[in-house]
Amino acid sequence: MRLVAALLAVSLLAGCSGGPVSHWVDPSPTPSAAATTQQQSKLAAVELPAPLAAPTGSVSVSQQEVTYTREGRKLRTVIWMPDQPAKAPAVLFSHGLNGAPEHFATLLRQWASAGFVVIAPAYPNTTRGAKLDVYDVLNQPADASYVLGQVLAGPLGRRIDADRLAAAGHSAGAITTVGLFASDRDKRLRAGIVMAGSGLGVGLDFSGTPAAMLFVHGTADPLVSYASGKAAYEAVPWSKAMLTIPGGDHNDPYLSPGSASFQTVSTATLAFLRLELYGDQAARRSLEPTSDLDSHLT
Repeated sequence: MRLVAALLAVSLLAGCSGGPVSHWVDPSPTPSAAATTQQQSKLAAVELPAPLAAPTGSVSVSQQEVTYTREGRKLRTVIWMPDQPAKAPAVLFSHGLNGAPEHFATLLRQWASAGFVVIAPAYPNTTRGAKLDVYDVLNQPADASYVLGQVLAGPLGRRIDADRLAAAGHSAGAITTVGLFASDRDKRLRAGIVMAGSGLGVGLDFSGTPAAMLFVHGTADPLVSYASGKAAYEAVPWSKAMLTIPGGDHNDPYLSPGSASFQTVSTATLAFLRLELYGDQAARRSLEPTSDLDSHLT
């Protein structure tokens, strides 16, 4: 555990803060081409939910904040709620080191305006302004599951379709998301989005009911190597896709709305969420394999 924590600290020290650049490559060997092909032939299919009518355009979005406490850990949580009459699918979002839910507001509001409730906790020891403890990332999957449960059990739960839940995250938040499908599997989740993440600290032992996964990673990411992100993608035994951002760094594709890479990420993530949570088959066309998208979604 001490070695894992040390590697986590080295890998994520700069996080989203623009601090000193660190680099760590997952030491696990990359599977051979033959092994990868064999694995892909055995991917567990993910059953799509019954089609649910999604908004045809952007809907208005309200924002609210609530704080939950788990074993003394205060979890300020920002929730973006689409204004629509029917229950909506929900996405549990995790920020990176020195980050905050509000830093991702443009992307998360886009998801919400497309008909997804977005639940975004600020983790007590990795959010902006906190006394940073990178080791605490290992406690965040349990925090995330707790927040999701509290939201579903509260008054906002009446507006959420509890059978259509996903998790997503960036950097340390992406590692948190991997944990929700591996070391701390949350069986309520049917899909996940991992942006600039890896399995560092939480492992790659994906388990439980198959869940579709979308990985997004820049080839020039200096903080979480593209190789480690690809290794996490290759370990997933279920339906999956990986969007490669050529020349993409650690932050711009997710935090810079004016960049072309941000638009690419926005379009791909929305298509993935519409397919996996709304059962929108038309969205699959945006996820068909290209030179930048390796897709094995079933």
